[in-house]
Amino acid sequence: MDILVLYYSRTGATRLLAEAVAQGIDQTDDACSRLRTVPPVAPIVEKAAAAVPPDGAPYVELRDLEECGGLALGSPTRFGNMAAPLKHFIDSTSGQWISGALSGKPAAVITSTTSMNGGQEATLLSMMVPLLHHGMFVLGIPYTEPDLRTTTSGGTPYGASHVAPHGAAVVLTDAERRLAVALGARLAQAALRLRAR
Repeated sequence: MDILVLYYSRTGATRLLAEAVAQGIDQTDDACSRLRTVPPVAPIVEKAAAAVPPDGAPYVELRDLEECGGLALGSPTRFGNMAAPLKHFIDSTSGQWISGALSGKPAAVITSTTSMNGGQEATLLSMMVPLLHHGMFVLGIPYTEPDLRTTTSGGTPYGASHVAPHGAAVVLTDAERRLAVALGARLAQAALRLRAR
């Protein structure tokens, strides 16, 4: 079963987190991650974004949502909210909302912020709202994950997160990575259980 890991990343921090979620999915028997990203948006567009990104995951297509058994959604924090490119894509999913293409599927959310108080939990909650409108089952990280109790960087019960201080090298802490992998595995396991019903 394919699990879509859809993210937007400008500096690479959210991309690393998405790849860790994908690792957790891929470590789960009968599950496979499908990494996708969205093109950037700008107030003034002189030319369209290339059809294929220069590196990293391919751009998402609406059919990726229809074909997936679950969804992990990731964005950097922008004032306590998801970044505009991801929101722009989500706003194009009315057809999938009308058809119920995502209804009954599990979902999870991930984010990166430049500081511990940069709005990571608000961003995670804001990303959950459209998923709930789509009828998805939103998963978090339970406190049975030991790192959730001890992390001094990213990681919340609402989803995996990463603290990426401005100007610092983009590197996940061990706890952030383990929490993201655990969230990916949890998402894949939930998708497989729901399919078996």
